Amino acid sequence: MSKIDEALIRKECLHPGNAFVEMKPGTRVRFHYQTKRCSDGKMIDDSRKDKPMELVLGKQFKLEVWEVIVQKMAVSEVARFTVDKSLVPQYPFVAKTIRDARKPQEKRKHCCGMTLQNEGLGYEDLDDLFKNPSDLEFTFELLSVELPEDYERESWQLNEDEKVESVAVLREKGNQFYKEGNMNQAMTAYTQALGMLEQLMLREKPEDDEWMELFNKKKPLLLNYSQCKLNTKDYYPAIEYCTEVLKYDPDNVKALFRRAKANLGAWNLEEAREDFRRAAELERGLKSTVAKEFKKIDELQKNRDEMDKERFKNLFH
Repeated sequence: MSKIDEALIRKECLHPGNAFVEMKPGTRVRFHYQTKRCSDGKMIDDSRKDKPMELVLGKQFKLEVWEVIVQKMAVSEVARFTVDKSLVPQYPFVAKTIRDARKPQEKRKHCCGMTLQNEGLGYEDLDDLFKNPSDLEFTFELLSVELPEDYERESWQLNEDEKVESVAVLREKGNQFYKEGNMNQAMTAYTQALGMLEQLMLREKPEDDEWMELFNKKKPLLLNYSQCKLNTKDYYPAIEYCTEVLKYDPDNVKALFRRAKANLGAWNLEEAREDFRRAAELERGLKSTVAKEFKKIDELQKNRDEMDKERFKNLFH
């Protein structure tokens, strides 16, 4: 429940909406807004010149009054809100952040406390508002409201338990795409899941029990991703992902066998031979398969030797 004194907010409906949605934490809203200074009616910001604002409720947005405002509106409604200056002291900083985010990366300017003191916010109108606070008038058009269960949330919106659940869902989704032969979609799902696990692992001390528990969830994703890369003949990422598995699970037969296949594809013949040998040593059922792979390696080595011999011969003619 908001601690804002809503008596300090006055609403005037300019155009009625068509549906009121009871919002809850995690609800995503999109809206256009205009901001005017009540003291002189000067326009400060107008999102229609750029793109709508998107906000997820309950994620500690710096301008809490906007969360209160959107919850007073119906979808497609246009309304004007006059807000007491005591509720919007952060507005110049929020407006600066939004304006900066819409600039190309190289033109963005970091603003620390010392910079603010010496140079201001970098926008004359926001500096003026910071020095001379005023009541503000916000005109909002609420474009859309999506409850948490109605859209796929980005990873930063999820708590730890939700991320772990999402990893399992994404893995299954990736496996289904793989079965259908859609390698790109499968890799996208695996990559999203790996990203979530890596965020969680950053909070733990490497190789502690909690970290290893997360790594064990990461391992099948690394192996699945490496298989996709093998299938698309992109051998070096396959080698890299299998190597990551083997760093903490050196006897993982799947990782050894897939890295061997990737090394073979990349013409790393000795590395391939060693991985195949180790895989067959750990799982005797692979002996006949590995014997066939050794024959391939021998043939490739022979071809390579002949090519090298021909190349060297031509150097001396």
